[in-house]
Amino acid sequence: MRGVAGLAVVLLAMTTLAACGGGDESSTPEGSAGSAVAGATSDQMLLDRQSLDVLDQQVGYPKKKPAQVTSMITTLEPGQESGWHRSRVPLYVYILEGAISVEYDAGVMKEFTTGTAFMDAEDIWHNVTNKGEDTARLLLVYFGAEGKKNSVDR
Repeated sequence: MRGVAGLAVVLLAMTTLAACGGGDESSTPEGSAGSAVAGATSDQMLLDRQSLDVLDQQVGYPKKKPAQVTSMITTLEPGQESGWHRSRVPLYVYILEGAISVEYDAGVMKEFTTGTAFMDAEDIWHNVTNKGEDTARLLLVYFGAEGKKNSVDR
């Protein structure tokens, strides 16, 4: 499973680099995938130049403090909830396995299944629940800033 997580992180880094304009298309040979890692190929685009989160809000990066990227894999067992919280910084989520339901303030519900990538809503209270029968595993990547909490509980 660590190999899958490592591959997910490499693909995320490649996607993030491309989304941030890190590549120079003029120097990419014709027919090349433009991979950020020598010899690597991309089989599946997860997000491509995503500028809106799941609630159609503009994704914004911290501007006043040095950037800090934090990543982790979170596991939710069947019936388990995250508890109400809000992300204080942009949060990239990739569902490694299983399915989750997310309830946002005002009763908005979103469902996400294995292989889904999305930018979560920033500064909106929400609760994540595994309503399925299988374990859910999520790759979380916070695009934070020095001295700023990535997430706060209600």
